[in-house]
Amino acid sequence: MIKRTCYQRSVLGLKSLFAGCCCLLLVSCGYKDKPVAPQTVVPKPVTDLRYQLSEKGVSLYWSYPIETVTGDDITDIAEFELYRAVVPVDSYCENCPIPFGPAIKLDGGALPNEGKKTASYQATLLRPGNLYFFKVRSKTGWWAESADSNIVQFLWNTPALAPGNISIEAGDKSNTLHWDAVTMRLDETPVSETIQYQVYRSVSGKTFEPVGSLTEDTSFVDTQVANGRKYFYQVQTVSLYEEGTVGGGVSDTVSATPMDKTPPATPDGLRGIKTEVGIKVFWNPVKDKDVRGYRVYRRVEGENGPQFVGEVLLPYTMFIDRQPPGDAAQLYYSVTCIDQQEPANESARSLEVMIRR
Repeated sequence: MIKRTCYQRSVLGLKSLFAGCCCLLLVSCGYKDKPVAPQTVVPKPVTDLRYQLSEKGVSLYWSYPIETVTGDDITDIAEFELYRAVVPVDSYCENCPIPFGPAIKLDGGALPNEGKKTASYQATLLRPGNLYFFKVRSKTGWWAESADSNIVQFLWNTPALAPGNISIEAGDKSNTLHWDAVTMRLDETPVSETIQYQVYRSVSGKTFEPVGSLTEDTSFVDTQVANGRKYFYQVQTVSLYEEGTVGGGVSDTVSATPMDKTPPATPDGLRGIKTEVGIKVFWNPVKDKDVRGYRVYRRVEGENGPQFVGEVLLPYTMFIDRQPPGDAAQLYYSVTCIDQQEPANESARSLEVMIRR
């Protein structure tokens, strides 16, 4: 029998344990499914990172990725990583690397079956005199991270106040806004930079979108509207600097519903005859699409103005005056056209037709 020292027995035991572990690993560590290539679950980078400034700070928006870099559908985003850099304006170097800080972790979520999903982030307590830079990455797992999104940058200074005394007037296929010029900042110092204004519009009163471009005027006419539909508006002050723009205060919300104020065409071809039942007046139909009917007027010889005597609705273009004044030798009739608005728009009166008694 061979005697082994304690050291030799320990070494032999370790070798046996190692061999057993290797055998176990070889038997039990095979894949049941094929391994997934990393790129098949890596999301495409976000390409529509955008921002909106207000007197409170900045709001960032971007769309959830819907595909991987290989074109496969994505059903869920585990999280987003938002990166921010702050650079003083007086030390900014255009060609230097942007000093992004640690990632801000944001929860993701499931994507809808149809349509897009938008993520958002609000940053407040921004420091005046600094440039801000943001970018975002998305992740479908702890090891499946997208490339960087587009980078947005903006300048932050003390914002200007919101426009005051905003008012609105509804027109025919138009809404006209007016407001007071802004001359002060939030810290009650006078503005020295150029001030412009951005108008925002909403149909529902919830999601406001910019309409038109920045303007130095304190009024705005919106002609991209439909009659009979209610629109909501806000106006934001925007400060212009050499390094960029700073969004200021946002006005109160005003609303208006443009209405059709254009009268239809004037009827023509007016003629009339005296009958046993009264005086019949005829005219040619007006072809406008929104015509509702006609109004008939009568003037007695010697009177300066006509008197309303009746209304006729489509499709008729004839009126019988059954009780004309009995002592008048001559009667004069004219007709107007009315549309379907409430109150109705009324055309000018037609040429008069004279009827002898």
